[in-house]
Amino acid sequence: METQSKEQEFLHVCQESLKKPSRSAKQQREQGETSQKHSSSKILHYHQAKLQRGSSPRDPFDRLVRHGGYTFTQVRQMHLVAPLDKHFPLLYVILKEHIADDVDYKVLVFCTTAMVTRLVADLLGELNLNVREIHSRKPQSYRTRVSDEFRKSKGLILVTSDVSARGVDYPDVTLVVQVGLPADREQYIHRLGRTGRRGKEGQGILLLAPWEEFFLATAKDLPIGKAPVPSVDPDTKKKVERALSNVEMKNKEAAYQAWLGYYNSNKKVGKDKYRLVELANEFSRCMGLDSPPAIPKLVLGKMGLKNIPGLRSK
Repeated sequence: METQSKEQEFLHVCQESLKKPSRSAKQQREQGETSQKHSSSKILHYHQAKLQRGSSPRDPFDRLVRHGGYTFTQVRQMHLVAPLDKHFPLLYVILKEHIADDVDYKVLVFCTTAMVTRLVADLLGELNLNVREIHSRKPQSYRTRVSDEFRKSKGLILVTSDVSARGVDYPDVTLVVQVGLPADREQYIHRLGRTGRRGKEGQGILLLAPWEEFFLATAKDLPIGKAPVPSVDPDTKKKVERALSNVEMKNKEAAYQAWLGYYNSNKKVGKDKYRLVELANEFSRCMGLDSPPAIPKLVLGKMGLKNIPGLRSK
């Protein structure tokens, strides 16, 4: 009864936090990738509906909730720190190695925003991996269909935004990869909670750039070990670069704007706007672009990034 009470208390806290989303959380979902037509009420409605559908005290993840924290007895947690320009090749190597080790692989790849999710899914598809994508820009009917497919399948990679972080139960997930800075410690935990369910073992890998490493201090109570950085041979690097060249330009442009908006809303990364733009333009180069995409002046104004050197406006 005590455990059930704590689980109910945790669910209540989740519900209350959804009723009053913070400014930074809203910006992380909206800034850089939504128009003025997408109001905060729509976001709230979405999360409330998702909570009602999946986040009940009987959700297997709730059993991990303990007084004062969470317990992951079946999940091996690791992190990798590598320059941003190595993230796409490293993600490919990590996935290929995992697929080779487990014929029944079932992988979730979490990305920072919906548009970055689409970019990564396109890239992995060009690399001939069996991949699906879910994010808030997809119609509900599509998300339901893909979610059901992933739930029932093995040998599949689902690239997703945080719409899959809570309130869904995917059995037999063998690996969760988080690419980039999680919104906060709790979001890291909820993403990780998609694996290691029903007593089965799972693995979580967090892929960070050196300037994102500060996140580990916010989760120092969690057993996140440091993994050796896999080697990426020249042929693999070229293969990833060729795959990126086949991704549609409009998807790269949308990912750049969304990436900039997401990190702009982070208190630490977004504090220095000049450094932020340098990092965003590094991300642009990682996508194989010679120059950063232009962003509407109105969007730059809402981000507080007008007249920052290195940005292109339209």
